[in-house]
Amino acid sequence: MSTAVSKKIRVGVLMGGRSRECEVSLASGRTICDHLDTSRFDVVPLFLTMDNVLYQFPYRFLHRGKTSDFLHRLDTEAQKCTWDELKTYVDIVYIALHGRYGEDGRMQGLLTMLGIPYCCSKVYASSLGMDKERQKYFLAQQGIKTPRSVCITAQEIIAENFDASIDRIKEANLGSKLIIKPRFEGSSIGISLIESIDARVDVIKALWKAASCSVSVLDGKQKIEDVLVEEYIEGMEFSCIVIEDTMNNTFMPFVPTEIERQNGFFDYAQKYMPGKAIKHTPARCDKSIQEKIQHTACQVMKALNFETLGRIDGIITKNNDIYIFDPNTLSGMTPTSFVFLQAAQDNLSHTMLINHLLETDLRKYGMIQNLTESSEKVSQARMRVGVITGGRTNEREVALESGRNVCYKLSPAKYDVTPLFLDLDLKLYRINQKQLALNSTFEISQTLDKASEQLWHTLKESFDFIFLGLHGGEGENGTIQGLLEEFDLPYNGSSITTSALCMDKYASNMFLKKRGFTVPEHILMPIDEALNLKTNISQELSKQNISYPCIVKPHDDGCSMMVAKISSDEDFVKAIESLARGNKKYAFIEEFIDGTELTVGVLGNSSGSKKPRALPASQTVRGKDILSIEEKFLIGAGENQTPALLPQIVLEKIGTTMRDAYCALDCQGYARIDCFYQTAQESPTKNERIVIIEVNTLPGLTPATCIFHQAAEIGLSPVEFLDRIIQFGIQAHRGTYIEQERIPHQLEL
Repeated sequence: MSTAVSKKIRVGVLMGGRSRECEVSLASGRTICDHLDTSRFDVVPLFLTMDNVLYQFPYRFLHRGKTSDFLHRLDTEAQKCTWDELKTYVDIVYIALHGRYGEDGRMQGLLTMLGIPYCCSKVYASSLGMDKERQKYFLAQQGIKTPRSVCITAQEIIAENFDASIDRIKEANLGSKLIIKPRFEGSSIGISLIESIDARVDVIKALWKAASCSVSVLDGKQKIEDVLVEEYIEGMEFSCIVIEDTMNNTFMPFVPTEIERQNGFFDYAQKYMPGKAIKHTPARCDKSIQEKIQHTACQVMKALNFETLGRIDGIITKNNDIYIFDPNTLSGMTPTSFVFLQAAQDNLSHTMLINHLLETDLRKYGMIQNLTESSEKVSQARMRVGVITGGRTNEREVALESGRNVCYKLSPAKYDVTPLFLDLDLKLYRINQKQLALNSTFEISQTLDKASEQLWHTLKESFDFIFLGLHGGEGENGTIQGLLEEFDLPYNGSSITTSALCMDKYASNMFLKKRGFTVPEHILMPIDEALNLKTNISQELSKQNISYPCIVKPHDDGCSMMVAKISSDEDFVKAIESLARGNKKYAFIEEFIDGTELTVGVLGNSSGSKKPRALPASQTVRGKDILSIEEKFLIGAGENQTPALLPQIVLEKIGTTMRDAYCALDCQGYARIDCFYQTAQESPTKNERIVIIEVNTLPGLTPATCIFHQAAEIGLSPVEFLDRIIQFGIQAHRGTYIEQERIPHQLEL
């Protein structure tokens, strides 16, 4: 029986940091904050900058996609906190830092000296876990194999005596194929695969790359660090999570994950880009091999003194020899990280696992007796919500990320949530937590069986509300909306007509233009006709008010798929051929707009009694002329400034325009409108312009999506934002009714 106390335990979730993994750390910290039990814990988000300045972090910054989205606002909108006074704000720190300065013993040493309890491994184990050279000796003492290696010191790199270094590598008989990586980094940062030791130029480039990836710069000089050169081990790559059971004083290994290596190793994009990597959980090997991996992972934990949590990465060869190459004291905590994939196999949700890890260390520190029982009350009449994800469009991996995030964010106290997976044949299946946690739609599709199929006509008897976590195609073009209307089921987003209209960029642009809104000059050209344009293309386009540069893209797709900036006839031909290969029947060709790119969320029902509200505009910071899918969804790749860095009077005008366009299209619930703002100097008309590019009736709801940033600026958390969406969906479905006696009898048919 636990003792209730009046004061909840204050948990500081520390994220950011000074390593190159600070963006991943932000994503991990966000997941931890989202899933800690707030009935027992007061969650205190903490952000550490590259300059080692600590802040209590406002919740409205928590769901940003990149640290640069808010760094410039910390001094005025966050509470600066010294390390010495941290103990007055928190009782324990949940470290969500990754890589150098977070996992290497420094932060652990600091918190130990300050007398502040913290989660996971302590100073010695943390420092050993980050040192990829020294840890090999301790593993070898326990009979654990690691790849043979040579350490090239920073002094050797600076001296540039690479012939001697290469000779030393050859003398070690590491083989021709090599992995070259930093001695003290993580997340595949600075790693190169070298196909042959005789490729001298490639080896030297890889050594420099690994040696110079530290964030440390002093007086304009880059810090150079040691490099590890390892033999390349052929075999099945795996990752095995181990947690601790303090009640029984034992390690509990999860079932390992197999990683299909692309480009020779598991790189940053494969780790964090939705659907990029192919993982198999459990690993596709005999149970005896899985158990051997689990046993070895536990041995590694003991050999390196890891506590509470560890992620052990390695290779198992054809001869069933296990080689360990990357033990981690802290695992990434992004929603699709290995830790959650594997925990789901034991029916542990994100919430259950994160709270277990924290409770493990509270028990070690003798603080568990202060922990109250969870007081979150489950409603007796929870709304049954089916969340549909997947689909068969080019955007299905993003749809999986959105649908999964909705499932995790909807309050279990209010909603009975069932994940539903739409496959490539448009059949619907109920999936469990294990399946939902899988990395890609392909992996999920491999686990489906007939018994779990949810027949469309049975939706009404199974659910009170359908949440569409789909993007593009049938999910966003009115098709599934029509089905749900026929079955009299409320859903999120706009009606059949509005969905279909907005999915067709040509039709929606024509409609908005007729209603007085500014859109780019545009034409819709059949692919066959475009393919026949071989010469004088620019002249043909100019007849329809299109000149280079211009944009060529599908008229019915999203997420930057097959979008190209065209500056010549040659570019045009390549873009059209790309659309043809994608089985597109039309090419949407539009004017290239140069100006400030913006995206604006709008919340509310156009048909409601209360006007919809435009959320604060986000300014998109592009790396190139076209915003890439990586910038939209890869952790740390894209940058959005919310609110946009424009004068307030301009922002108000943009908000009004977006709200009016939303209402003109009769949007319901929520939408995201992409547009450009041009000053008079930028505009070809010499007048200020707000140019609408497209309207998304089911915008992405991934963990760090722009619409969450915007909602946070008006005080709505993601949980509250999703609640609003559901309520607006119910209101739109209900429609408007009056008493029958108020209808004049002469109107009877």
